[in-house]
Amino acid sequence: MTASASTTGTTGPDLVAPTAPNRLTARELTLAYEDRTVVDGLDLAIPDGEVTVIVGPNACGKSTLLRALGRLLRPRGGAVLLDGTDLARIPTKKIARAVGLLPQTPVAPEAITVADLVSRGRQPHQHWWQQWSGEDERAVTDAMERTDVTALADRPVDELSGGQRQRVWIAMALAQETDLLLLDEPTTYLDISHQVEVLDLVRRLNHERGRTVVAVLHDLNQAARYADQLIAMKAGRIVARGRPGDIVTADLVHEVFGLASVVVPDPVTGSPLVVPGTPWQAEQDEAAQAEQD
Repeated sequence: MTASASTTGTTGPDLVAPTAPNRLTARELTLAYEDRTVVDGLDLAIPDGEVTVIVGPNACGKSTLLRALGRLLRPRGGAVLLDGTDLARIPTKKIARAVGLLPQTPVAPEAITVADLVSRGRQPHQHWWQQWSGEDERAVTDAMERTDVTALADRPVDELSGGQRQRVWIAMALAQETDLLLLDEPTTYLDISHQVEVLDLVRRLNHERGRTVVAVLHDLNQAARYADQLIAMKAGRIVARGRPGDIVTADLVHEVFGLASVVVPDPVTGSPLVVPGTPWQAEQDEAAQAEQD
């Protein structure tokens, strides 16, 4: 399958933004680490009020792109725009009131407690004449309840399990209460139950509060289940973008991941479900098993 067949009219590095304005966009974006270019000439518009999930193989540029959208990485060329203004020209605190970011490997200050770390999500909203307010308290309490870390409030973060720490970081991002939320692999270190809880929470934030969410996920099936818009990347370019039901095919999975598969409807949600392997492989496996029996 070619890139032009991968989407419903939005493909490749020359992806054209929708005509309606979008709060967060990228224009001719080039991203690099020293002399290694990771993303080159990428155009992108993040749909407002939707959950966008970026997928792709390791080292394809998806986390690098998310870092640039959150101004953790300065573009080598082009720009990321927030409400039409280059992020590089916007004060950091103003960005932090609009865009919340959970990076892939956050590091907590030594000996900080869970409650203190989550409270740091309120710093962009505070002023020199008012360091803490009832609204701050409400936001922190709500974020901790939603991520099920209230009982851990007085525990040092560095004593927690990997899954517990991840939920605390998510709580801090939620406490920031931004309209735009960027999550880089938010289900890392979580067991399957907590993965579902976190992604259900992301979906509720979108449905109930209108949050625009951009997430990087490794699990293609989770991405297809929870995304309104799916972006598939390979080698620093966008191979396909669109509704999961429109773009997730066996051809796309093979093109992006090099994996033979069958795509069937998810029995719970109806979203695309990628099953590794092919029908003829299943028949061969059954025949081999019959010979052994």
